[in-house]
Amino acid sequence: MASFINRRQLTIAWGDCDPAGIVFNPRFFEFFDASTWLLFDAALGVKPHELNATYGLIGIPLVDARANFMKPVKFGDTVEIATRVVKFGRSSFEVEHRLNVGGELHIEGGETRVWAAKDPNDAAKIRGVVIPADVVAKFG
Repeated sequence: MASFINRRQLTIAWGDCDPAGIVFNPRFFEFFDASTWLLFDAALGVKPHELNATYGLIGIPLVDARANFMKPVKFGDTVEIATRVVKFGRSSFEVEHRLNVGGELHIEGGETRVWAAKDPNDAAKIRGVVIPADVVAKFG
């Protein structure tokens, strides 16, 4: 659905890897999380710490994460992560991550996140709220 794509490159450091020099799989979820925040910053022009002041949000919490590990990524590899929102719902959205090494797809990832604000009935809770149309339009 959405076509705005944010791309970033990074070089895999030794600290990202297991003793064999292959990226420790949980690190990809950290890469994905950072990529989602960079996508929103690029599309909306709003830093994560400014989301509350701009949109009244507590954040965009992760409610599901998944990955398909097709080929290993190794110490010293330069990777490109292409991130985009593929679907907006009423208060949730789906994010896709594609990690390439040398132009070849190695990892596919996905996240489901919620556009969340404090619950007006219980300050200790958060709840999904409607994603504004102008936000969705910036990803189109």
